[in-house]
This record gives sequence, structure tokens and C-alpha cells, in this order.
Amino acid sequence: MSIELRHLRCFLAIAEESSVTRAAARLHLTQPAVSRTLAALEKHLGIRLAERSTHHLALTAEGRAFRDRAASAVAAFDDALDSERLRRRPLRLGHPWSAFGPYTTPLLRRWERERPETPLELLRIDDRTAGLARGEVDAALLRGPVETPGLVMEFLFTEARIAAVPADGPLAARTSLTLADLVTEPLIVNRVSGTTSPALWPPGAGPATTVTVTNTDDWLTTIAAARGIGVTGTSTAAVHPHPGVAYRPLPDAPPLQVFLVRREGAGHPAIPHLAALARELASGA
Repeated sequence: MSIELRHLRCFLAIAEESSVTRAAARLHLTQPAVSRTLAALEKHLGIRLAERSTHHLALTAEGRAFRDRAASAVAAFDDALDSERLRRRPLRLGHPWSAFGPYTTPLLRRWERERPETPLELLRIDDRTAGLARGEVDAALLRGPVETPGLVMEFLFTEARIAAVPADGPLAARTSLTLADLVTEPLIVNRVSGTTSPALWPPGAGPATTVTVTNTDDWLTTIAAARGIGVTGTSTAAVHPHPGVAYRPLPDAPPLQVFLVRREGAGHPAIPHLAALARELASGA
């Protein structure tokens, strides 16, 4: 069997939709036809591209790697026929929280002014890689180290850490706090996309208990309810103000590094322009 462009387009639709049924509807094909195409592609390649059940489909590690190569091949073919097509495709920029901090609005305004032919979509996705590892976005703004294989990280800037405490609690009366000031309270940990855990403290010196949540909204709500305290980057105070949460400087905590992250290999052609603008804005401040 020979692989044709239609096989790649079909696989990319499956990868983007995470569903054979939705991919079939998008391609105006029957579900069995899409399933046969995926099976034929896997047989030809000799690898498993997706794990699927009745209600779930997820790309394997080999499937994610092949998705990037397939996307590059299809993009190159389409670009050869229509050089404007890729420049019109939106550039999807993910973030789990706080986006580009104080540079978010300047980034969006400069992009709109300088590259109106390529819409920039800023997407908040509650995931450690903001959907990048799953192919939901083209690039992501991430804080702290990311150990997911297949990602390329470019350092942009550092931001100080701050404490997030109940607005009506005794810690909010202080103008500044230390890590030692926080250890008597439970630590609220966002286990999905957060960057702070008890490991921020020396061994044995951190909070005795933790409360886990799965997104930024629940993290804020739990702190406001006086169920514990949190530690985050300074951008959170500006991007996520909350009437029940007070943010205080935490000068003895190590700062957070902020990165622009993309997948290895060819990606959206506008990513280099995004990286250049992000570097300019961060270094200009």
C-alpha cells in the first residue's frame, strides 16, 4: 500500500479532534472509512499511532512524533500550491495561567498591528504544557522547568515569587513574608499546572499538610476560603486578582523562569516572529 496525502490529512484530523467520529464529521467521511485509514496508516508504518476505546482516543508517543512530521509534510505541500495559506492560519499560543504577565497586552497589540495576516489566539489550558504536548497549541508560555520530551524551551525572563494568603487573615496584615512565615498553614498545590510544591522549602522545613486542586480558579477559591496559602509568580497578582486573596512579596523564595516553548521539528511558520517579539518585549523592560 502506498501512503497518499489523504492518509495524512485524515490522521491530522483525528489528532486534532481526539476522536474518529468528530474527524469523520469534519472530513465528511464515514466513521468506518476514517478508522480504516488510520489502521492502514499504522500497518504501513508498523507502529501504533493512537490508543482508542469506545469513548476515548489519545495519540501514542509515536503518534505525537508522527503528527508533527505529517503536519510539516501537509503544510509543505499546501504551501507549494498556496504560499499565503499558512500565513493565514491562526497561531495558537497556550498558557496554564498568567500568560505573558505584564507583557501580555503589549504582545497582543504589537502582533495585531505588525502581523494582522496571522491571527494570534491566546488560549488558557489547565495543563502543565498548556496543551502543547497534546498538539492543542503551536507554542506555549510556561513557568518553571518542563520535563516533557520533545519540547524546545527558550528562556524569556524571571519573575519573583509571591505569597497568596486569605485577604482577611493575619498574614495579609504583613507587608512582606518569608517562606518560614507560611509553614504553619496548609499549602494549596495546583497539581495539574502549578509550579509550587513542598519542595520549595528545605527538606523537612515546609508546610506539614497540602491541599491539592487542579486549576487556577480552584486554587484561588481555596485560598480565599482560608483553607491554606499558596505561592506563585508576581504576574498572578495582576492577571488573577481576587477579592478574597492578598498577594504579598516573598523575597527569600527563588524566582520563577518564564519560557516560550514549542515542539521539536517544523511548526507554525510564525513561531520565529513570535519568539523575536517576546524576546524584545521581555528584554526591553
